[in-house]
Amino acid sequence: MHAAQLQKTLVASQYAEQVLTLYPNLLQQDYSEDQFLSSLSTQHIQQHVQTAIADIRDEQAWMKALRILRARLMFRWIWQDANQLTDVVTLTRELSDFADASLCAAKDFSLKPLIEKHGEPIGFSGQVQDLIVIGMGKLGAQELNLSSDIDLIFAFDEQGETNGKKCIDVQQFCILWGQKLIYLLDQITADGFVFRVDMRLRPWGDGSALAISNIGLEKYLSQHGREWERYAWIKARVITGGKNGADLMDMARPFVFRRYVDYSAFSAMREMKAMIEREVQRRNIEDDIKLGAGGIREIEFIVQVFQLIYGGSKRVLQDRQCLVSLRHLGEAGLLEPQAVLDLEDAYLFLRRVEHAIQALNDQQTQSLPIEPELRQRMTQTLGFADWIAFLSELNQKRDKVKVQFKQLIQEKEFTAPIDNFAELEQQLNAVLDDDAKNLIQNFWHGQALRKMPASAVERLKKFWPHLIEAILQSEQPQVALLRLMPLVESVLRRTVYLVMLMESRGALQRLVKMATVSPWICAELAQYPVLLDEFLSMDFGLPQRQDLQDALRQQLLRIEIDQIEDQMRVLRLFKKSNVLTVAASDVLAESPLMKVSDALTDIAEVSVQATLNLAYQAVVERHGYPVKLDGQRCRADAKGFAVIGYGKLGGIELGYGSDLDLVFIHAFEEQSETDGKKVISGAEFAIRVAQKMMSLLTTQTL
Repeated sequence: MHAAQLQKTLVASQYAEQVLTLYPNLLQQDYSEDQFLSSLSTQHIQQHVQTAIADIRDEQAWMKALRILRARLMFRWIWQDANQLTDVVTLTRELSDFADASLCAAKDFSLKPLIEKHGEPIGFSGQVQDLIVIGMGKLGAQELNLSSDIDLIFAFDEQGETNGKKCIDVQQFCILWGQKLIYLLDQITADGFVFRVDMRLRPWGDGSALAISNIGLEKYLSQHGREWERYAWIKARVITGGKNGADLMDMARPFVFRRYVDYSAFSAMREMKAMIEREVQRRNIEDDIKLGAGGIREIEFIVQVFQLIYGGSKRVLQDRQCLVSLRHLGEAGLLEPQAVLDLEDAYLFLRRVEHAIQALNDQQTQSLPIEPELRQRMTQTLGFADWIAFLSELNQKRDKVKVQFKQLIQEKEFTAPIDNFAELEQQLNAVLDDDAKNLIQNFWHGQALRKMPASAVERLKKFWPHLIEAILQSEQPQVALLRLMPLVESVLRRTVYLVMLMESRGALQRLVKMATVSPWICAELAQYPVLLDEFLSMDFGLPQRQDLQDALRQQLLRIEIDQIEDQMRVLRLFKKSNVLTVAASDVLAESPLMKVSDALTDIAEVSVQATLNLAYQAVVERHGYPVKLDGQRCRADAKGFAVIGYGKLGGIELGYGSDLDLVFIHAFEEQSETDGKKVISGAEFAIRVAQKMMSLLTTQTL
């Protein structure tokens, strides 16, 4: 072994010294393969695990083999980290891959004895059931550190019972299966452990069943899931098991990411933030680089708060990994570029410090050591002259995190209670006629409010004074009120929109101004409250064609070709939100009429082009490409199909309510066949593309 690198490794870790003493020959053999210079691929790690336990049937021998492999890999990872032969992202990925491979191996090994005793677990559908292992936290995000525990949830597809002599139900079978899996990895033996396993994130926590059906999990999340569980499930990942593992994640996604901007999460996130702040003060955990002020937890919290609030409307923010999501937040304009750089720099530094702490004695801790010897080891490993120099750098990084954490989701002055509500009501009554007064009276005493949850009514009561105050500042208070009441009524089932208007300074005033000028805008918002998301983020400039193309392409990028409903939803929302943007610019910025028509035409043309691409690809997916008149086979970039705009679209004179006059032209050899599995003629291909386009363009959604 390289003497200088070995010395650095042994300085960095007392645990590594112990491993070297126990397995010198194995470590020398490992080193001889690549001098610990290369990273390990996912497949390579899986092969390591399979080789270590190959053909072992005895449980104790199996546990010993995997624990020795873990020690060998830990020595390698500590070596690479101490000698800066790896980076944080690569190291955490490899550690997570080892956890995945170990879980799969333990799950497979523990199954056979259960089947011998109870038979196979058969669901009510007649299908054999599998144990679904869901990784949470750092395991789910593939961000494990050197001495992480692993947070798991066990699930299974459906209820049923085993087919053996000692018959038990599927849930009990999966509980026994999970218990054995945990024992194989978590149990401390003379050879150590593989991973500490934590099951406390499962539904209902400690004391509840260890495994739950997919239906039971869905019911729990939809009916009982709390805000902190949404936060936890951001990083959830199915590691192994179940034919419907991907469906399970799809089921959980609406619980985590609300379909639109989730302004209702502000309150819950502020409570969680305040709880973190109180814990830091109460526990005096300044030396904890994870939980202390400016630590890893605060960086992750900043990222995940934005994910919870905006992830439903911006799918790019749904990534599990902190660094990836942090960069996406910058690209989406939700964090300033400098803030992204500061947080990324701090995160990478703190994770390296975390590894240095845990490498010392293979302990799951993030607290800085107090022993002089351990401090000396750490400063050498991290490349600092002394402990004082290290603390100076650490505090600089944490101070930058503290600034961003402090600024996060602060209370807005606009949401403060209005003290003169009674006076505002009197002023409003003075400018309303009897019909308008009766409208308000009927609204507050109607059936709709009686059916609302108490929390929703409370939101409405907080919002109402702000609405009155904004209306009284308009030139036509009664007109504004009468046009806005249908919008208020339309969001009674989703009063989160009222929170949105209170959270966004100036939005309510702009909405009232638009109401006095444009009844059509109010009607659109009342019919499609989702457009309020777009309204709140507008800058009221006319959209540019290139920006429209880029936005729609990105929104459609992550939707599979067979997800028709999602495609139509994106197309409708794109069209309506951008037309609303043009209307707002027209009303509030007084944009010229010709520019307004140009922008509306751009929206239509971009939508039609995207729809053609979707329709064409959908038909190709099923039937293959047709042949053009010149004998050449069509391609994605040479479709042989054109859409001609007539009337106002052709003349670039579209208005808000204009229809699209379209003609479809193709250059296919009508008698030639497509090259797909389900062959059709060129003529039939053209008809199907046209039909698909018309369906995508005209079907009502939202």
